[in-house]
Amino acid sequence: MVFHKPTHHILLCNSFRVAGAAQGTCTRKEAPQLVQYLEEELSDRGLDALVSTTGCLKMCEKGPVMVVYPQGAWYGPVDEPTIDAVLDALEEGRDAADLRVA
Repeated sequence: MVFHKPTHHILLCNSFRVAGAAQGTCTRKEAPQLVQYLEEELSDRGLDALVSTTGCLKMCEKGPVMVVYPQGAWYGPVDEPTIDAVLDALEEGRDAADLRVA
């Protein structure tokens, strides 16, 4: 089997806790639905990215939070329009710095 390392790795907080239950702010703010939206947008755009959901990223006041690597850029709160803007920037090879968490 050949391993393919994606160009981007996108983490989306889903507030999972040690016991496995999603309890935090990001989950209450529709983060699980954003995962599906993000996956569909990446596929539609042909972007080479892997999406992973995470446990709590400890930025609840900015949730839902999304982190894009290799840039190491943190965005939040994210919603569908914010995801679109970040993906537009990735496609264009530019930084979406105005959307980053300060």
